[in-house]
Amino acid sequence: MGELNMQEMPLPALFEHAKKIHDLASESSVDQGIVKKGCEILRVCEEMIGKLGLFSLNETKDDISTANLKYILVPYYLAELTEKIAEDDRIEVLKASQAKLKEFISFCETMELVPEDEIETSTQGGSSSSVDRRAKKIARFKRQRAAESKLLELNERRERRGRSTKAAALSSPVETGEDDMFDDDGEEEREAWLTTISLALCKAFDLLEMLKREEEILSAVREKQLQDGEKEFSQLILDERTQKAESWHRDAATRARYTKPAAPITCATFAQDVIEGRAKVSQAHDHKHQPLLFGPASLVGMNPTTERQRIAAQVFQPHYRLPTMSIEEAGLTEMNMMNEWQERNVKLMEEATSSWYNDGSKTRPNEDDEEDDNDDAAQEKARAWDDWKDDNPRGAGNKKLTPCG
Repeated sequence: MGELNMQEMPLPALFEHAKKIHDLASESSVDQGIVKKGCEILRVCEEMIGKLGLFSLNETKDDISTANLKYILVPYYLAELTEKIAEDDRIEVLKASQAKLKEFISFCETMELVPEDEIETSTQGGSSSSVDRRAKKIARFKRQRAAESKLLELNERRERRGRSTKAAALSSPVETGEDDMFDDDGEEEREAWLTTISLALCKAFDLLEMLKREEEILSAVREKQLQDGEKEFSQLILDERTQKAESWHRDAATRARYTKPAAPITCATFAQDVIEGRAKVSQAHDHKHQPLLFGPASLVGMNPTTERQRIAAQVFQPHYRLPTMSIEEAGLTEMNMMNEWQERNVKLMEEATSSWYNDGSKTRPNEDDEEDDNDDAAQEKARAWDDWKDDNPRGAGNKKLTPCG
């Protein structure tokens, strides 16, 4: 399977092929070429998952569809296969495997798949005592056993149902409970994948601890060798590092196209076509809305020249208005309108700020004169009011209305 074929294969086929390699490598020792091929396929799966946008950080496990749950295991499978790669620099392999395990655990924590006690332990760090670590391992082992038993039960139930379905199909072609059987299959499939993810989490925590201890041991051995070794040994390591740095810079141009982030797919219809294998990720796609065609096929899309053709072309028209653009086109239009509105608001704020500053700087020299004029006018008004009150004492205007006035 070459690189071109992997790019053309749909995501479900790639995942199934990588899962077979992972299961084979877990059960027995396999060739290093097969392990590296599995890692390559899983990296292609990660790239396709990122392009298709199957997962969002705003979602939880209840928001993910049953068909996409299995793709959560891609980083875990990649971490386990990476750990089985045999290279001279074992520490780099351990670091790469640990990075994928941490990515898998972090994403599961975002999806609310990690148990509460594991989250509390990870937040506490390495400050727990030996008793707490032992209790944590016992609880993790119990969860692992429960998940394995549940998977066995689900597989047995699925096999019994398959046998009963075959027997029912031989006896009668149509059964009344066929829809309920399909619903049960969907629920069982979802439960099986969630249990598989729970089992993978238990193994991921144990594997992460083991890889950390192995890395510490190898780092200590390397430091000991560097301290006790001769100058030739140190010079050999320096030469090896120099060669790696030179090769890395030499191959940077060829790796650039793999390190660049892939452009996301923003069309939901095209993304569904890619998932189901009807289209390829590498294909160019425009957000073009294909209008629905109604009426006779011989007259649709033609300019009617006679009244008869115009009436015939309007046969079987819908009773509602047809859409003029797709949902993706409407979203892009609204996004452009919002960007223009934000740019216009920024310009208005800048103009208002600059004009207020300029107006303020112009009126500042005359502020003292205006304040003096306002004080004089207020004093004159107060004095006039005092004079009027002296000439017109309280109740003077009502004397003629009183009997004794």
